[in-house]
Amino acid sequence: MLTPIRDSHESQCPGEGPGDGRPGEGPGGSVFGSGLPAPALRAVGLLTAWGSGTTALPVDAVTAAGGRPVLSLTRPAYDRERLRRVPRECLLGLAAVEAMLEDARAGREAISGDRTALVYASAGSYAASNRLFIDHGSAGAYFPYTAPAAVPAEAAIEFGITGPYAIFIGGPVATLRAIWYAATLLESARCDRVLVLAVETFDECVDLYTRGRRLTGHPLVEAAGCLWLEPGEGSLAIESSRRGGRPNRGGIRQRLGETFACEPVAALDLWRRDETRPTLCVSGAWGGETVRLWWTAPLAAANRRQPATPESGRRHGG
Repeated sequence: MLTPIRDSHESQCPGEGPGDGRPGEGPGGSVFGSGLPAPALRAVGLLTAWGSGTTALPVDAVTAAGGRPVLSLTRPAYDRERLRRVPRECLLGLAAVEAMLEDARAGREAISGDRTALVYASAGSYAASNRLFIDHGSAGAYFPYTAPAAVPAEAAIEFGITGPYAIFIGGPVATLRAIWYAATLLESARCDRVLVLAVETFDECVDLYTRGRRLTGHPLVEAAGCLWLEPGEGSLAIESSRRGGRPNRGGIRQRLGETFACEPVAALDLWRRDETRPTLCVSGAWGGETVRLWWTAPLAAANRRQPATPESGRRHGG
């Protein structure tokens, strides 16, 4: 469950139990990071099967899905020969970065070079290429694309990103850890900006997800998102605890559906559109672990977090 804090009194991640929501005060919580400067959120690119950005989300994903177990994203159209055999999940990663650049009203040159870090999070986007590689009844896939590194590698090649990089595997917990790691890179001045990229696809393995439907939320919604983070003010804290179960349905997940590692990207996209809330608490569960991230920005900075309008941005590359 990913829910923006509504006011100074509603300061805990909802559904997390007693306590006022400060780090370490939830049940069984263990703070493993606090006091880090919070990054500035310059831009967000978010593509889901519902459309572009959180403004496209329905009120209730289950109702809007109409019984469909998986909602898919179409393969982005790139006509260059280099990308002809690139799998869909990699192209979705490129499209998410393009959407982020459009939101920032910036060109590719703004993120190229060794001062941009790229951090990737996903639970299973690489499953599609693995399935194609071992399935003799399909057209197959090149072996290098079966690796989790394939998506960020294609993004780095396409946009000329040569700075630090890291990969986090898992659901929303992986993305929360990726954001924390991005903040450490910025705080140590190892880079000037960090792109946190997340991609989740399900269509190629829909039969496997259907067979294990009790293990995931529903509907499964394909998504790709990218955060542009820069040095900022405010504070960041992160807490991990071991507890059973998954967060209850509500908040952004009720509107978004199950998107695994893309949930925190959607939560941040929603948060920046609200000028009155300088603090966000994001929680995610995966593999028996629950992670909570507190992101506090000065109110003046929060009020400047305005996404570009459709008329003001334009698509770069393609």
